[in-house]
Amino acid sequence: MAGAFTSFLSGMLLCGLLLHAVFKVDKPSKKPNFIIILADDIGWGDLDANHPEGKANNTPYLNMMADQGLRLTDFHSPASTCSPSRAAILTGRYGLRNGVTHNFAVDSVAGLPLSEVTLPQLLQKVGYYTAMIGKWHLGHNGQYSPTNRGFDYYLGIPYSNDMGCTDIPGYNLPQCLPCNGSETQRNVQGGCYSKVGLPLIENSSIMEQPLDLWTLTEKYKSAAVRIIHNARERGQPYLLYIALAHMHVPLAPPRTPSAAYHPDDIRVYSASLRDMDSLVGAVKSASDDTDKDNTLIWFTGDNGPWEEKCQYAGHVGPFIGKWQTNRGGGSAKRTTWEGGHRVPTVVYWPGRIPANTTSSALLSGMDIFPTLLSLAGMTPLSDRCYDGIDATNVLLYAEQTGHEFLFHPNSGAAGKFGDLQTVRTGRHKAFYITGAAEACGGATGRQQLHDPPLIFDLERDEAEETPLKVGTPEYQAVVERISRRREELLWDIATDKSVSAADYSTDGSAAPCCDPRQAVCRCPTRLGKIRSIKPQNS
Repeated sequence: MAGAFTSFLSGMLLCGLLLHAVFKVDKPSKKPNFIIILADDIGWGDLDANHPEGKANNTPYLNMMADQGLRLTDFHSPASTCSPSRAAILTGRYGLRNGVTHNFAVDSVAGLPLSEVTLPQLLQKVGYYTAMIGKWHLGHNGQYSPTNRGFDYYLGIPYSNDMGCTDIPGYNLPQCLPCNGSETQRNVQGGCYSKVGLPLIENSSIMEQPLDLWTLTEKYKSAAVRIIHNARERGQPYLLYIALAHMHVPLAPPRTPSAAYHPDDIRVYSASLRDMDSLVGAVKSASDDTDKDNTLIWFTGDNGPWEEKCQYAGHVGPFIGKWQTNRGGGSAKRTTWEGGHRVPTVVYWPGRIPANTTSSALLSGMDIFPTLLSLAGMTPLSDRCYDGIDATNVLLYAEQTGHEFLFHPNSGAAGKFGDLQTVRTGRHKAFYITGAAEACGGATGRQQLHDPPLIFDLERDEAEETPLKVGTPEYQAVVERISRRREELLWDIATDKSVSAADYSTDGSAAPCCDPRQAVCRCPTRLGKIRSIKPQNS
């Protein structure tokens, strides 16, 4: 182990040291605006532009952004479930460093450790207005809420949109009943959480509980456009982080007389994709109309599709994890198969990012943190280790160099939360632990440990079907490099004094509730006319 650590030090390969490499970045004359759009449970194959045949027409605005910007084809979420992925994006650190290794609950008392410093907190220090719209899922109680973690303004849901009931449920499996306050329905039954109504929160106030899923897209769209225009009027650079409810169940596509879908209708998912894309289009249009040449828009996903939701789940494209599916179970969300973490990603910045370009650089959602800081002319904190890399040269100058090694942690399907199950380097990917999430139909594959690891060549076998034969020269060369680097990272984390620990304890009193006297915490205003949402400080 000592030898491995010495190798790490001499190579300057870990602990965020790549952040300090020399870049040929031309700093903008004024600080750029940043819009991060994070889709939930979206598949790599859900983006039309990822399919050369171009048969579908579900994401026309994202297609336009790809035509006018950069499509990243080998971009990965930092984890394969919600909270760990979001924590890594906002801190630039693996979950084993920032402490968030699995999801927080409705009644979680804490969230992202307070010792962690977020991207918006750092951007605030250099004059940015910071706003967030959408799903937080990093702690909603007290100091853990978005407005206490760097955002000047917040409008959204504190966690996933299936973690509470609504009066008119969306499409889900199983189909969930509406809120009605009966003791039977106020319990978690059949996968439907109906003890507490789903809240819509603005800053620190519950505006609506239970919220109306079917009007959420328009509320988010209106707030985003308002924030963009108001920031322009103030002449202040801004960070706008939009964490969409799409494509997480329950799905709630626009309800019109011509769009009354049967629960089994496969068009529900496509309609929801188009609804999501319309929101992206509205944001792009508002940005183009106000400060087009000085605004970067980065669209990506938090993890792959939730396969057990069948017709309400997205598509992984060619990354089907066939080795696993041949043995039972799903190979997308909650797994480290490619379908669980390779996500559709488009970056758009007119005049700065060359139009109609594609990059296969190996990148991660963790790279958003150092890249935006670099573009804002700010360096990361020196008192902690970072795992993301500055991808500025990939975005602006068509360089193809990304991560030399990228680690994928377990987020819930097999093994211990946070285990570094899988390692990627170049075209090769090694599995030390395999396991499957629940597939459509209920099948679940068992966890397996692999010593020596399974190694796949993704260039020849993107479906991850047939591993390399142990003992071949190719296998031996790859396994030695990957195993050494895995040991180095584990040692680095074990000796890292900046590691945080998350508190995952729960208490019923921590669940958001606007009025405990009302069934499912129904807001008094919900019984009559709901107050219109007028964002403050936006």
